[in-house]
Amino acid sequence: MPSIDAAAQTVFADLNQRCADAEFDRDFPENGKFIRRTIKAREYWYYQGYDAATGTKSNRYVGTVADSETTRRVEAHDRQRVDYRTRIDAVRMLRSAGFPTADALTGRVVERLAQAGFFRLRGVLVGTVAFQTYPGLVGERPMRALRTGDIDLAQDYGISVAIGESMPPVHEELQAVDASFRPVPNLSRPDYTSAFANADGFRVEFLVSNRGSDDLTGALVPMPALGGVSAQPLRYLDFLIRDPVRSTLLHAGGISVTVPAPERYAVHKLIVANERPEREKQAKDLTQAGFLIAALARNQPVALAASWVEAWNRGPSWRRHLETGVARLDETGRIAITQAVCAHGGMLGYEPTQVGFPASPA
Repeated sequence: MPSIDAAAQTVFADLNQRCADAEFDRDFPENGKFIRRTIKAREYWYYQGYDAATGTKSNRYVGTVADSETTRRVEAHDRQRVDYRTRIDAVRMLRSAGFPTADALTGRVVERLAQAGFFRLRGVLVGTVAFQTYPGLVGERPMRALRTGDIDLAQDYGISVAIGESMPPVHEELQAVDASFRPVPNLSRPDYTSAFANADGFRVEFLVSNRGSDDLTGALVPMPALGGVSAQPLRYLDFLIRDPVRSTLLHAGGISVTVPAPERYAVHKLIVANERPEREKQAKDLTQAGFLIAALARNQPVALAASWVEAWNRGPSWRRHLETGVARLDETGRIAITQAVCAHGGMLGYEPTQVGFPASPA
């Protein structure tokens, strides 16, 4: 797979930072102020704002004080606005360097939901659209871009309940992009919806971790922070969205998004590929996993090994899926994950044989 040269990586890193800063500036106008609140022994940032046109006051959740990036932005809130034109030029440069870019509808939908507060409220972009943001994070790009006809978005239920704030109605936000978006009916709960589709079948779906019985899979979960939307519970999702990272979706001037850590995404794809009934989706999962595993094994092997070890230690069913997933990778992927875990598992306190690999990898 093609490596990304240092210049392109530097441009992406700078764009990633600029987009995150621009999102923060947009969400929190300069006429407000930030305050700290202590809740259950943890400190959080909240923003107290005032809309001069309407007279409306706001009190909005920002993030944890422990998050160094959030605190940096709070403390630097009076800096000048980020130059949007510079960001557009950076996106064009990265596109010409072979970075994956979002199609127009995907970009507009993600941008609208970002502006509505989805990522500020600790939502996570998952699925193939998230995968498109990884080359700048892992230092390599896939040989071909993988396209998709849907957008998958996730949020932790506990976070959705605890934040005490909600996005505007999601249905209205989507219709502002494409008026043909309609809720997808849920057979068991017609009054709930976790997905929307437009006239062309483009789908936007909201997901949540299934921490209970597998019998609950399919029973939609109301999500207080998601603008009237429920979410579809999925197994293994808690592993995927734990400790997410910031990246940038290449659309217009770049959209700052929160995505799963690439090493978690790779290991998660090995697991869920085994539960896909459709061969095409199985192949796509394994292709994405194989690309990330090979790139991470070269550039971030400790993170990859740590993610594997964590998943392996979650129990027998996880181990069966991991073993099956590795066996279905191509030779390059199998060698890469084996060497990463065998070389770096020791610093995590595990011998290779304790986490599913032979003592001496070939």
